[in-house]
Amino acid sequence: MVICFTCDYELVRNHLALLILIMNLYQQSINQLNRRSFLNGVSVGVGSLALTSLLGPQGLTKEDSPLVSRGAVNPLHFAPRAKRVIHLCMAGGPSHLETLDYKPKLAEMNGKPMPKSITDGQPIAQLQNNKQLKCLGPQHEFEKYGKSGQLISKALPQIGSIADDICIIKSMTTQQINHDPAHTFMNTGSQISGRPSMGSWVLYGLGNGSDNLPGYVVLSSSGGGQDQPIASRQWHSGFLPSRYQGVHFHSTGDPVLYISNPNGVNQKGQGEVISAINAINKIRNKTVVDPEIDTRISQYEMAFRMQTSVPELIDTSKEPKHMFDLYGAKPGDGSFASNCLLARRLAERGTRFIQLYHRGWDHHGGVKNGVLTTAKHVDKASAALVKDLKDRGMLEDTLVIWGGEFGRTPMAQGSGRDHHIKGFSFWMAGGGIKGGMSYGNTDDFGYNAVEDVVTVHDFHATILKLLGIQHEKFTYKFQGLDFRLTGVEEAHVLKKILMCNLAIPLLTVIAAKNI
Repeated sequence: MVICFTCDYELVRNHLALLILIMNLYQQSINQLNRRSFLNGVSVGVGSLALTSLLGPQGLTKEDSPLVSRGAVNPLHFAPRAKRVIHLCMAGGPSHLETLDYKPKLAEMNGKPMPKSITDGQPIAQLQNNKQLKCLGPQHEFEKYGKSGQLISKALPQIGSIADDICIIKSMTTQQINHDPAHTFMNTGSQISGRPSMGSWVLYGLGNGSDNLPGYVVLSSSGGGQDQPIASRQWHSGFLPSRYQGVHFHSTGDPVLYISNPNGVNQKGQGEVISAINAINKIRNKTVVDPEIDTRISQYEMAFRMQTSVPELIDTSKEPKHMFDLYGAKPGDGSFASNCLLARRLAERGTRFIQLYHRGWDHHGGVKNGVLTTAKHVDKASAALVKDLKDRGMLEDTLVIWGGEFGRTPMAQGSGRDHHIKGFSFWMAGGGIKGGMSYGNTDDFGYNAVEDVVTVHDFHATILKLLGIQHEKFTYKFQGLDFRLTGVEEAHVLKKILMCNLAIPLLTVIAAKNI
């Protein structure tokens, strides 16, 4: 968690000499550090460098080299197609049968008993009171969109307008049938709470693309249905150093607490304090070599930088009116549309992983109206984000993901649908993904994934591949074990949905450049 440092400037001035004295006394207690190493450490330390750059003019950082990252994976295992990820998480479990997976057979069977050959022995999330399970046909019509003719629900006409830019995965599966553990599994690849989220893994592997903003930002919105809570551990760094955890931005008001200075405090005074504190932390770190001390240093520095960068980020006054119209956004309203616009601005400024939760897809009852209502909150902005990135030449290296933690049953639960893990839909765009295609399929009822089945581990392996990382080699040692995002089970990259040049290994690229 980033903590912004604010204090009374006059108090700082009065006690700065005492702080320096404490530093000198602490230095003398460390035998292995001499005066020369201490002064050198302070003069070239992270805090001093950060302060120097912040107090002077500073532009945006350069983009990463195509083959070298700022993170733990150096060099990258593959030539990357994506530099950043925007994950549009449709929290609550959107029904694939009313959005992305049309089943005419299910429509024919509407109101009739669900074949026992499909449901016998299968997990049902909620008690059905021993009633006969009946088919519930698609509650919305589907239409062919784009040159590709992809079938997409009429409840999502704007997403339909980008049909040629997206790949619809119709054969997703997961292992958890309730919301919170399903989010945990989708985010971390594990059913065990406390593991690093995929955003933290990506940030650890690639490093931040910005010096002035967090590398992993989370935004949330709601509307359209029952709001399931989203726990902050969904973007936690787990056993990775805490510098890699996501930073939750507020959707209204100041996105980060204490971003504004109180009266009597200025940037110069804050900089002096942070430089002094970080110098103490660096001395301690040379003694105990604790990665959390490095994290503390970086958090102070990032908090200081954010007091300049965040106000500029959220100041959308220079965005033209047609851009707000494109997204359907109103500045500061906390909507999914505004968050999508903010996500594009974060992507422009180098943030590595951006996650947008929209809580509103939990439709156990009234699925017809519920899907339509929730879709109105997200349809236009989701499509606008893809169009905007494409117009700016950013879609080719930005991976956009849209989907929930699981799907919904083809059998009725009153007027709604129950939780379902055996087959549901996602779509992906940009960052090396082939557009205008569908991948995989469920059976005629939309119950079981039967063609090109995709697991959560496959999903994670594919994301890492697009970012230039081979998932089997991407590990972190904790408690004597080498952990990875894709776990110990077999995981496969979804090669059929990738642009063909992604198969070129890194060494081949280097060799070609040297010829």
